[in-house]
Amino acid sequence: MMVNAQSDDQTRWAGMAINSSVHWLDIDYVGDGHVGHRLDIHLPPQEKASYPVVICIYGSAWFSNSSKGATFRNGLGQFLLDHGFAVVSVNHRSSRDTIFPVQIQDLKAAIRFVRASGSQFDLDTSFVGITGWSSGGHLAALAGCSNGRTDIMINTYPANVEGDLGSYTSAGSDVDAVVDWFGPTDFLIMDDCGSSFSHDDVGSPESSLVGGPIQDNPELCALANPISYISPLTAPFLIFHGNKDPLVPHCQSEKLHESLTSAGIESTLVIVDEGGHGPGVMIERYYKDMVDFFLEQIENN
Repeated sequence: MMVNAQSDDQTRWAGMAINSSVHWLDIDYVGDGHVGHRLDIHLPPQEKASYPVVICIYGSAWFSNSSKGATFRNGLGQFLLDHGFAVVSVNHRSSRDTIFPVQIQDLKAAIRFVRASGSQFDLDTSFVGITGWSSGGHLAALAGCSNGRTDIMINTYPANVEGDLGSYTSAGSDVDAVVDWFGPTDFLIMDDCGSSFSHDDVGSPESSLVGGPIQDNPELCALANPISYISPLTAPFLIFHGNKDPLVPHCQSEKLHESLTSAGIESTLVIVDEGGHGPGVMIERYYKDMVDFFLEQIENN
């Protein structure tokens, strides 16, 4: 997973040439001043009354609270803009700030902000898609799987992925479609199905996220597993994963896809031959598939 420093990413990407008609940067979607609670909104260069929305979540092994600019450094954000989508890139608190579930609670608060205040930014919130890569793929998948799931029990543990952050707690946090780029799902089997390092180690990203060695905390891992939340309300999925990913083995996406289809949820899994952890996977060929998927979901919405 891609680890980033904990500093405001605006200083690192402000000079990038982003082709958009208008943008708003560093909006505090919770209202508490935390860098992990900022988002950016970019509108496409084609001027319209409003635009369908895609929320983008960066990968950082959950170690960064300020990497929303990465949405444009890897080309994904610009591709979405060029094809008519408003792009909302979102920071979230890191596992160095505090452990799970605050990361998904932050994301849910950002979705509620977008849905409640979208008209102020020319956003057409009749469609809100979500995408993310690596740890951001995990959070995007968790958001889509947990549509409509508030205050539920996972095994014997209460699962509060919704939270109560921000001023728009009565707004909806459901998403209409998910594109998941090689996100982890079932932490407990990552070492068993191939990885270049030990996810079971106490210092691994997954152990850091749940607050202890994952094999000693299976209940907490279940709470963080998007598969635990699948229901008839779960959004449609498109999943990409390289079969040579050395960090998040592709069994993670296979398991998610199998669970989604078994529950009757629309899911397409693309296993990229020789694809790594980003290289060979996050490229224009598959960005086009992402856009086509989102457009199809808008038609079906």
